[in-house]
Amino acid sequence: MEFNDFTAAQVRIARPTEKFEEVIDFYVNGLGLKQIQNFKGNRGHEGVIVGLPDVHYHLEFTRHIDGSPCPAPTKDNLLVFYITNKEEISKVFERLQKMGYGEVKPDNDYWKEQGITIEDPDGWRIVLMNRSYE
Repeated sequence: MEFNDFTAAQVRIARPTEKFEEVIDFYVNGLGLKQIQNFKGNRGHEGVIVGLPDVHYHLEFTRHIDGSPCPAPTKDNLLVFYITNKEEISKVFERLQKMGYGEVKPDNDYWKEQGITIEDPDGWRIVLMNRSYE
């Protein structure tokens, strides 16, 4: 059964963090995502929205003045970036390594075949996958 009940204009994944500045540094300066927007004073929350230029899939990281704990999920909860150019993966990975973020062993060896798995400051994992998404 297929449903076409709505057309989403945008997809955003939002998550709180206790390491706000470190997480922004990781995703913007390390991974290379663009900072699209930031906000403060939203009922005690502040946040930043990052993403790929001209793409409507965004990440939002927030913190609250009273704290924003958000333990990492299992080691197989992943944010996967499909990158067809292996040189681009090498550049991003080298930049992240210089920042102190090395490769970690994926829970599923499938991700090791053509990808590099890295943990962000909160322990959430990303994969730089060298293939198309199809």
